[in-house]
Amino acid sequence: MPSKTYTADLNSVDELLARELYDLLKMRVDVFVVEQNCAYPELDGKDIDALHLRLLESGKLLASARILKPHAPHDPSKIGRVVVSPAHRGKRLGDALMSEAISACERLYPANPIALSAQAHLRRFYEAFGFSVASEEYLEDGIPHIDMVRQLAIRTAGIPS
Repeated sequence: MPSKTYTADLNSVDELLARELYDLLKMRVDVFVVEQNCAYPELDGKDIDALHLRLLESGKLLASARILKPHAPHDPSKIGRVVVSPAHRGKRLGDALMSEAISACERLYPANPIALSAQAHLRRFYEAFGFSVASEEYLEDGIPHIDMVRQLAIRTAGIPS
């Protein structure tokens, strides 16, 4: 884990300033559309109801992820659009971002598992955070993906062994 030289915040789209939203969306488009050479609808309508986790250093955007609330009482919350700025790679910010995203999901939706759709080559990265493969590999926008789920942590406090 990197030394914590960043701050993290979690906001709805309405709480972000126009420049902050622009920077977040630009970073996602730069990575997911341009760098990965993948034409797809980055602006998919889900950002409006999502929470946006940002890692910042001196006000500069380092990384971000999107958190979607569960649709029904036992459905998972979802982490998506996990991205680290190309200018800040190699600093283990992906680890920090996932730790912050999982903490936010557990705090906001403690009774729900957490799901994500991972690019298949990142399977081991997400497994290190307790996610398990929950689907066969499939193509999404021409890129191999797998669904992954992190089940609720077993709470043993107060339970006799």
